[in-house]
Amino acid sequence: MAKLQAATVSNKIVRKRKRKGVDENESSATDVEAAITSTVPTKTHDGGAKPSRAPKSQKGLPTLARNASTSLNPVTSAIPWPASFQSLERTHKALNLVFTFCSTRKQVVTTFETIKTAVEGHIKRELEIEEVAKIVALRPGGMNFSYVDEAVLQVEPKGAEREETFKGRRKDWFSQHPAPDASVGGLAGDQGLGYEGGDAGDGCEVLYFEFVDGDLKRQVENKKTGEPTKATRKLGDEELKMPVFSQKQLMSLIQKRNTKFGYAIHAFLNRCEAELMDPEETLKKDSESYIPMPSSSRSTTPKPEASSLPRSIPTKRKTVSEIITELKESEWYTGQIVPDGHRVFDPQEPIYGDLNFRLSQNLVNALYNTKNITQFYAHQAEAINNLHDGHHVIVATSTSSGKSLIYQIPVLHELERDPSTRAMYIFPTKALAQDQRRSLNEMMRFMTGLEETIVETFDGDTDMRDRNIIREEGRIIFTNPDMLHITILPQEEKWRIFLRNLKYVVVDEIHVYNGLFGSHVAFIMRRLRRICAALGNSHIKFISCSATVANPQEHFKTIFGIEDARMTDFDGSPSGRKEFLCWNTPYKDPGDPSSGRGDTLYEAARLFCQLILRGVRVIAFCRIRKGCEALVGAVKQELAALERADCMARVMAYRGGYTSQDRRRIEREMFEGKLMGIVATTALELGVDIGSLDAVITVGFPYTIANLRQQSGRAGRRNKDSLSVLVGDCFPTDQYYMQNPDEIFTKPNCELQVDLQNMLVLEGHVQCAAFEMPIRLDEDAIYFPKNLKEIAEERMVPDRLGLYHCADRFRPVPSKFVAIRDTEEDHFAIVDISRGKNVVLEELEASRAFFTLYDGGIFLHQGNTYLVKEFNPERKIAKVELVRVDWTTQQRDYTDIDPVETEQICRIPNSLSRAFYGSIKIQQNVYGFFKVDKKRRILDAVQVENPPIIIFRKGMWLDVPKQALDILQERQLNIAGAIHAAEHAILSLMPNFVISMPGDVRTECKLDIKEFTRKETTRKRPARLTFYDTKGGASGSGISTKAFEFVDLLLKQAVRRVESCHCHEGCLECVTSEACKHSNEVMSKGGSEVILKSLLNMEIDINALPMGPEEGAPVGIETVVLAQPVLPRGRVYVHEVRRGSGKPERILVDEVVVKQEPKD
Repeated sequence: MAKLQAATVSNKIVRKRKRKGVDENESSATDVEAAITSTVPTKTHDGGAKPSRAPKSQKGLPTLARNASTSLNPVTSAIPWPASFQSLERTHKALNLVFTFCSTRKQVVTTFETIKTAVEGHIKRELEIEEVAKIVALRPGGMNFSYVDEAVLQVEPKGAEREETFKGRRKDWFSQHPAPDASVGGLAGDQGLGYEGGDAGDGCEVLYFEFVDGDLKRQVENKKTGEPTKATRKLGDEELKMPVFSQKQLMSLIQKRNTKFGYAIHAFLNRCEAELMDPEETLKKDSESYIPMPSSSRSTTPKPEASSLPRSIPTKRKTVSEIITELKESEWYTGQIVPDGHRVFDPQEPIYGDLNFRLSQNLVNALYNTKNITQFYAHQAEAINNLHDGHHVIVATSTSSGKSLIYQIPVLHELERDPSTRAMYIFPTKALAQDQRRSLNEMMRFMTGLEETIVETFDGDTDMRDRNIIREEGRIIFTNPDMLHITILPQEEKWRIFLRNLKYVVVDEIHVYNGLFGSHVAFIMRRLRRICAALGNSHIKFISCSATVANPQEHFKTIFGIEDARMTDFDGSPSGRKEFLCWNTPYKDPGDPSSGRGDTLYEAARLFCQLILRGVRVIAFCRIRKGCEALVGAVKQELAALERADCMARVMAYRGGYTSQDRRRIEREMFEGKLMGIVATTALELGVDIGSLDAVITVGFPYTIANLRQQSGRAGRRNKDSLSVLVGDCFPTDQYYMQNPDEIFTKPNCELQVDLQNMLVLEGHVQCAAFEMPIRLDEDAIYFPKNLKEIAEERMVPDRLGLYHCADRFRPVPSKFVAIRDTEEDHFAIVDISRGKNVVLEELEASRAFFTLYDGGIFLHQGNTYLVKEFNPERKIAKVELVRVDWTTQQRDYTDIDPVETEQICRIPNSLSRAFYGSIKIQQNVYGFFKVDKKRRILDAVQVENPPIIIFRKGMWLDVPKQALDILQERQLNIAGAIHAAEHAILSLMPNFVISMPGDVRTECKLDIKEFTRKETTRKRPARLTFYDTKGGASGSGISTKAFEFVDLLLKQAVRRVESCHCHEGCLECVTSEACKHSNEVMSKGGSEVILKSLLNMEIDINALPMGPEEGAPVGIETVVLAQPVLPRGRVYVHEVRRGSGKPERILVDEVVVKQEPKD
């Protein structure tokens, strides 16, 4: 059999070229040429051949129609300015001044009529539309001057002011800028929306003017001086107030625009002289195309063709290389492809292999009739042969390499040989299971004798009436770990025939089972093996498929608890040519970095539309649901702007929260080719077959390199050439990879980790196993770790035969007490009441509802904006109405995290301090929201009165000793900052003791608005370090439980880390965190050292501590008070862990008893 060597991108050092600025004599071709293209083999992310550099194109790109004024590179001219140009400059200065001032006022919208009088007051004459058109013609990329529907400028939707939600508030406030077109605005749901054939707005149009080359940066009031200062927090963390702007910032922006306009005049005069043209006549002619016209007259006016877009979506697209060339030649392309950011992966020819056994003619015919398969790829043949020889198999090859055939062929072959054979296919999502069931049923239709075989899905959606038939007669069932855990294993007596004849267990997408979820699935697999062995079935073969990870074979062995596993990790499948682009969001003014990055969603939407209109089938991935909805809305706006509104119905969103019927419909329409584009969250990252895709756009760097590679693999699933684009956002991580694109291809894949020592997870599954079948310590030790005996003797019910049974506290159904992943039972219905309808749009998890739904807020669904008209938490319902507005809402909230019951106490060695473990109440309060436009400008601040959200978790806490508080007050160090810094230091070290993922454990981050207040507050917080599990519901996940066992070591390591770090105010290596909800604003590194040492009873050199108040932590009203003990319910023993050279000992040192008061 042919042996493949995996390949990777070369680690050869590449000297990067610096990007040059653009001036009037130089087009952006320089930037384009700098974006060097590399060519590498297609499947090259695992080691092998070095890439070659593609030669530079000899064909020069055409000069872009961009003015030099987009850059601050000085443009000079010896030509004297004609009087008319001097007049234009004065008018531009007046427009600039008036517009900038109006931008700071939320009540003012810059229509031509609004600003005309003020501008005329400066220029001392009448302002003409033609004159403004000439100014725009000189700097076309810096201004927008057009007619827009009046509705899109309104902050309050029409009709909304009649509702109780909006009583008492102004109804005539305006947004500060419109949408690019009339596809969004301030229309209520009963007024016609334009998307479905109605007039766009059904209202009058107004002439609108704005500068688009940069914005005023959001500023806030300095707490010491009262002056405007730079905003350092996320918008969601700001006070519920309108932003302020300093005079310095206003004057700086005004001066910058005036300078750019001067350069534009110089460049224009230079061009006219070089081409022997009269400047005044040329400008008059050029400005004609910039004179705005109402939409009613636009349709009768011929326009030049704006781009190379075809008039209709072609059925056969051009090659990806040709399409990329067209994109680079577009007038809006300004060098978005970064240097070294264009990689080309060569196509790979198939490598075939042979089976070492014969298939039946029926099976051969089915393969040919359904999939046109006459040969197996080398990796398929090797894996199938290993299964046939009796081995377990793990396959780790690229997306769309035909992995599903590896587990379909052996099952069908065995069914032909033995009709009583059973197989179980386990998928992490219902969508994947449905997808694979369809594929297998299609093959079995062509196999004589197997046409009537029951192959069905068995999940939470399966009708109760069908479950008995599937269980008793089904030969292949498609299910998920949840059903195996909750239904199949606890009811093993009903499943005995199926389990006794079970020969193959397929666990697809095994890389999903990582961290805490992986721990649960590993014990579920051991419970399955245990029951089957008791039924005399020890010959089950496990088959798993995985994305490319660093340790697939070790992870397989950990999940299933078996050692005999053969791995197939080379890829013999063919693949088409693939191109990868690192596409950076350009600056608002492409040549001026100080203008800031533009709107990433708008950039992604523009690229998305350019591709689908050229016949490219696209999927775009967004990190969060809100981003997914916002991108669909931006795509629809862009299509409307391109006058291709007919294509809107061919683009849809796909994310969690949609009903299962909607998701299946979207999958079906994408598979059938009815949709050209889909915008998704990671819900489609896994291998659901939605047909052939030509391109993937990843909007913003996903959380890991593995996510990026998984998403990128969704394109080119039918061996065609394909395209993958990473669109860089403004965040530091995105820009790091934009500046270092080599790392995208050379970074190793991450290792998967599963913790089998998590006592909470282990005990839960041991109790479940005992419920299924009593525990025998000698026989069951092979399925569970060595502390099985400890759990059985301490926490289970023994009988006279030496067997152990499930404890009463887990009955009647233990599996319902062990949540294997964070699923929520409580959901809120979102009901659309537009135009008299009463239709459920989707269902929203309770944990999201209060942060998404509030009276007057905007809810997004399929890119459309819905106004929340009524939010009823008691009935778990929200009524929404379709509106067209050009803004969204951002909630403001705060969270209190408080222990409510102590369950365990651990005394810290050599100290009087104690660590506590128990139930923690998390109370979240949404008290208002901002209305925010697409440029992240705040239009309004609104208060709301939502009921608090209260959830319970498990966690640990440490009360700060009074001695530490006294020292902090003496040295004037911020107590809240000291607590916050100490929490971060401990939290960052937890992975040293507990296998966990980022976000598995959280703490209470401090907010500077509250901690630096100058007014007395009733919301005083206890001096306490608190950590809680984010998963596992009220029972917890076991991660904080395990951290609790090592609390003394955690504190010692935290002290060493803080002491050894050479920073002064705290950094990521000691006390700050990238995940901090409030941006590490409230921090005291010196104070954290005091707290940590006092908890360990270590000596504190008070004189060596810094003397406050610290920089960035002004003295205010103290918001922290001494923590009061949290009492247990009944008797709780106090333990201490003694650590020596051997195994740590848990010693009983005290007990706490709280007598229960008798109830009346």
